[in-house]
Amino acid sequence: MRKYLLAFLVVMLPLTANIALAGDDDGEKAPKEWTFLIFLNGNNDLDRFGAMDINELEKFGSDKNINVVVQWASLANKDTRRLLVRQDNNPKKVTSPTVQKMPAVDMGDWRKLVEFVEWGVKNYPAKKYFVDIWNHGRGWYLKSNQHGPTRDISFDDNTGNAITTLQLGQAMEEIAKLIGHKLDIYGSDACLMGMAEIAEEMADNVEVFIGSEELEPGEGWPYDGLMKRWVVNPSASAAEVSKYLVEEYFASYSGGTQGTQSVTLSAYDLSKMDVFKKALSDFSGKILKLEAPDRQKIMDSFRSAQMFTFDDYRDVIDFLNIAEKAGIYGLKAPDFSSVRDAAQDMIIINKASDDYSRAFGLAMWMPSSASDYGANLEKYTQLKFDRATRWGDALKFLLQ
Repeated sequence: MRKYLLAFLVVMLPLTANIALAGDDDGEKAPKEWTFLIFLNGNNDLDRFGAMDINELEKFGSDKNINVVVQWASLANKDTRRLLVRQDNNPKKVTSPTVQKMPAVDMGDWRKLVEFVEWGVKNYPAKKYFVDIWNHGRGWYLKSNQHGPTRDISFDDNTGNAITTLQLGQAMEEIAKLIGHKLDIYGSDACLMGMAEIAEEMADNVEVFIGSEELEPGEGWPYDGLMKRWVVNPSASAAEVSKYLVEEYFASYSGGTQGTQSVTLSAYDLSKMDVFKKALSDFSGKILKLEAPDRQKIMDSFRSAQMFTFDDYRDVIDFLNIAEKAGIYGLKAPDFSSVRDAAQDMIIINKASDDYSRAFGLAMWMPSSASDYGANLEKYTQLKFDRATRWGDALKFLLQ
């Protein structure tokens, strides 16, 4: 979910055959250092920002070291196009060649994401891959008081579909199989996706995950800023590329190219997830032994921790800092520091505006009402994160 909402008339295209067009003519089949694959879903009220971001990519485009490839779905275009992004000097018009044109694709279907990546890997092979989903996001679940199907990321207004957190994990598993190793970077150019629950769902198949704890402005990532730094160091590691993006994102909204708006963005080293899960599981076990007064202190710490749009999305490290100071009899300093240290070790980089000075980089589900917990319990127990950390059990105990 980005902050800007626009109304569009949805016009369905008649089914036509795929059309392969010229444009892949300069040796992209030879493996490059990186292929950047952007799943750009404009089948919704963010459509007008799609061309804007492609134009940012076109300031640099693909080169001898980096392939930049976009699957661009657009209500305005009434179709879906696969572009090989080329450099141009026209900031107002997308000029990159369409290498494949299709009828409107359901961008809320996780299998279409996998198909795009499979096509991209076949036609634009590389040593390392960065997959980016561009669209709305709502964290690990759809808020329980909103109607309709679960819409965690990539909302397609043509079909009413979106990709759930579980499906995102499935997609990353399939993508890792396609490329023969863990995906080097997965990023959500979308709101509210910087959550531990989402990170764990893909941790076995992704090296670095990039997400925002809070809403993103409609303009999203500064693709020109990212490319400007990336092209001069095309052999950069996944961690280095993620740092470029987080730093440029923060700078662009701190009086830079995209104005001044309050933002957050983080990158996570998912190889560190196991340590975090173990620490949190131990912490959950100790919560399950707390007496009622101490349980209330935990709940009060939930409510005081940095919130992100929904009152049950809270910053993990801020919660731990607050709870440690609350004087909880059944928890000692090492109990807090083990979880906090593991979270901090997993966060490669975090940037947050002054309005989010207590946004330390990783959000988690912390419902403070039994109704919010009960409405989403069934979905939560399906997550790998719940099974690995016993966090759902701890929540149930606290809210009894």
